[in-house]
Amino acid sequence: QVHIVESGGASVQAGGSLRVSCADSGYPVSFIFMAWFRQAPGKEREGVAGIYTRDGDTYYADSVKGRFTLSQGNAKNTVYLQMNDLKPEDTATYYCAASRYGFSPLSTWYQTRRYDYWGQGTQVTVSS
Repeated sequence: QVHIVESGGASVQAGGSLRVSCADSGYPVSFIFMAWFRQAPGKEREGVAGIYTRDGDTYYADSVKGRFTLSQGNAKNTVYLQMNDLKPEDTATYYCAASRYGFSPLSTWYQTRRYDYWGQGTQVTVSS
């Protein structure tokens, strides 16, 4: 059974850095696409970054381009989100999502309906 687990959330000051991790601790099926979403209180869940695991192509929301980097780990179904130059508006619960069979076009990666599995989230708080 798939069990997505996020880790690494913390409280940091503006301008700081943080790396959050996502892994499948259950039966390791292969995910074609993995992504990070975030949700702040009173706001909709939004796509932050996604990765096509077959070739490593990455996709980013405009709000995080140049600051966040999504990468794959050596273990199957493991991804890392390196967040630099954090801003108070980055404060949110960050969720990892996975798509087992992929979807088309990949440019729709930010749509929550594209994903089959979700983690419980990890809190990132950025103070000014």
